[in-house]
Amino acid sequence: MTYRAPVRDIRFALEEIAAMDGLKATGEFPEFSSDLTPAILDEAAKLANDVLAPINWTGDQTGCTLKDGAVTTPPGFKEAYEKFVEGGWQGLQFPTEDGGMGLPKALGCALMEMLQSSNMAFGLGPMLSFGAIESLIELGSDEQRDLYLDKLISGEWTATMNLTEPQAGSDVGALRTKAEPNGDGSWAIAGQKIYITWGEHDCADNIIHLVLARTPDGAPGTKGISLFLVPKFIPDEAGNPGERNAVTAIGLEHKMGIHGSPTCTMEYAGAKGWLIGEEFKGMAGMFIMMNSARLNVGVQGVGIAERAYQHALAYAKDRRQGRAINKDDHGPHAIIDHPDVRRTLAYMKAKIEAARAICFHAAVEADLALSHEDEEEAAWSKRREDLLIPIAKAWSTDMGVEVASLGVQVHGGMGFVEETGAAQHYRDARIAPIYEGTNGIQAIDLVGRKLARDGGHAMGELIEDIVQTVEDCETSSNPDLPQLARWLKPAGEALQAASQWMVQAEDADRLAGATSYLKLAGDVTGGWLLCVGAVAAQRMLKDGIGEDDYARNRIALAKVYAETVLSGAPGLLGDIKIGASTLFEPGEAMLESA
Repeated sequence: MTYRAPVRDIRFALEEIAAMDGLKATGEFPEFSSDLTPAILDEAAKLANDVLAPINWTGDQTGCTLKDGAVTTPPGFKEAYEKFVEGGWQGLQFPTEDGGMGLPKALGCALMEMLQSSNMAFGLGPMLSFGAIESLIELGSDEQRDLYLDKLISGEWTATMNLTEPQAGSDVGALRTKAEPNGDGSWAIAGQKIYITWGEHDCADNIIHLVLARTPDGAPGTKGISLFLVPKFIPDEAGNPGERNAVTAIGLEHKMGIHGSPTCTMEYAGAKGWLIGEEFKGMAGMFIMMNSARLNVGVQGVGIAERAYQHALAYAKDRRQGRAINKDDHGPHAIIDHPDVRRTLAYMKAKIEAARAICFHAAVEADLALSHEDEEEAAWSKRREDLLIPIAKAWSTDMGVEVASLGVQVHGGMGFVEETGAAQHYRDARIAPIYEGTNGIQAIDLVGRKLARDGGHAMGELIEDIVQTVEDCETSSNPDLPQLARWLKPAGEALQAASQWMVQAEDADRLAGATSYLKLAGDVTGGWLLCVGAVAAQRMLKDGIGEDDYARNRIALAKVYAETVLSGAPGLLGDIKIGASTLFEPGEAMLESA
């Protein structure tokens, strides 16, 4: 059950596919350099490999406990969090003037992948703090920034996101939590929130809750919601944790997976809070957190898939059973030598690399959208980021579940028992397609907002990039690359046809095909980016840069993906165009069991 951070693969995706080095020209990241990237990745890998991975299994088996409103995390978590804070990792992607390292979000995503791979339950804590920090940087008052940012960015304090209530899940507008003015600039927050990740724990001195609530004049629905900062301990005049606030964990969820992550029911009994941003603008503030979380949850899908893959690969090398068809002796041989197992592992690896590329591409474009001095270029990057976020979140987390399931399959019966650890990865992975907006909601966002709002313009720009990569592959001197173009070209054409249909379709028909459309968009975008990587690998071979074997392996993985995933892309068109009438005209009787 060991884990080794795939530093080489991460660096290839960042530098050769997502072109992270282009951020240097913006001048926004003065601390960022080519020499710094491997140093950051190597140090993050040490934390993941040596500190977090060893307590992943025990954290799952032990879980968290709640007593008298206090949560105790599994053995080793508190000590591991101390090392996380010592390394300054929480501040990696935040401005130096706020106490961070001033490095790109893309490197923050690379760190997040390692955290999620090595210990997904642990990694959820820092992930939520990332989003809260972004909200305070953008919307917080000077006083709030001065009081809270330094401690959050250092990791000394953690933060949560409080949306969900028993009657208000994805329909946030149905929330009932109230905020009444105290007359001194603060508000009294009263209500209950559920499924609050790391809502209470023993790893940090203070926990800062970002809470959605409705003020007395708040209109029904989302337009009447405001965002509040509610600390567990109200800071004293010196900025240290002072008076205990009236917010308490009253329940701890018993979950399918991520047992080491405390998922709490939080009771706000007139807790003192402060408005973040403008009144009635709570959803805008929360979406800053949500967008941050959605990309990081996509990276989480990559991380848990990588962990499950490494686990399966190690088992396949060790488990000996049967005679392999390409071996001369009678065996038994390692199951990795059987073609079906080899195909499964190659497919798993190729899909992980595709998802990693999608997430890192989105992260680099997010950095460029904020930092590029050319307004048109910044707007282009913003359109690409917005388009990719729902794909990164949904496609990558679906991939995480698929790969974790295949990891159990590679183990056979040994994967279905807890002792091997393969089942934990599957159980942990299953939450990622659900939270931060279910993947169905991501699909609705893709077709209902990102595609429809500009008539498919942003998707058209992505398809133009695909066409260019097809040409790059077709004209390559490496005979493997024209084969990639043979699969990428019709896949891109299928995405174009599906996009045109979606733009013109009636709302109900568009929604009926939304999930399948997102799958197609992810399949093709991931394949395109692997082909971009193959072109880069061929250039490395031609110029004698790096190790030839690694470059050839990148091309080989792109071929596996093209022949197993891109080959099926045109076949998704029928599913996308199913139409609402097929689903609704027969009535609910169609769905009943006879």
